[in-house]
Amino acid sequence: MTQELVRVYVPATVPMLTLLRGPGLPVAAAHAVTPALREWYAEGDEEELEYVAFTRAAQDALQLLRADPDAPRRRVVVSVDLPAAKAGRGDGELGSSAVDLDEPVPVAAVAAIHVDGADAVRDVTAAVEVVTEALAGDPDAQFTVDGAEDHELEWYDVSELDVLLHAAAS
Repeated sequence: MTQELVRVYVPATVPMLTLLRGPGLPVAAAHAVTPALREWYAEGDEEELEYVAFTRAAQDALQLLRADPDAPRRRVVVSVDLPAAKAGRGDGELGSSAVDLDEPVPVAAVAAIHVDGADAVRDVTAAVEVVTEALAGDPDAQFTVDGAEDHELEWYDVSELDVLLHAAAS
């Protein structure tokens, strides 16, 4: 019997990626296509819903960067495939993509790693400085955060972890 897998987007920082070499990526909150998200975006197809969840994880990565001033200023999202039961139910708020993970994400579950390229560092740095204000509704701060979101995250296979860590740290 095959377990149903769900794609979950885990916000992270470059230093957090080193944890994939050991016990796994510790997380408390992540994003996925939830029933609440499907209901809110009734017209959206699966690809659009996945993009919303992914984008929200990238936004959460800004907050993680704010909490770690030594981390390279690059948003990180780790795409993982987990059994549906492990993805939690989230907060249930209409339109929410939030899910709770109650155990570390093992490297075997990682489908891809997404990281900002070097060209995004300046905009991401500016966004990190004002992300709290943007979340509170400040339109100028939101404009700055949107500047970071204009950058597409680069895709890496988990087998490229060492190369990615070396490149992103510089």
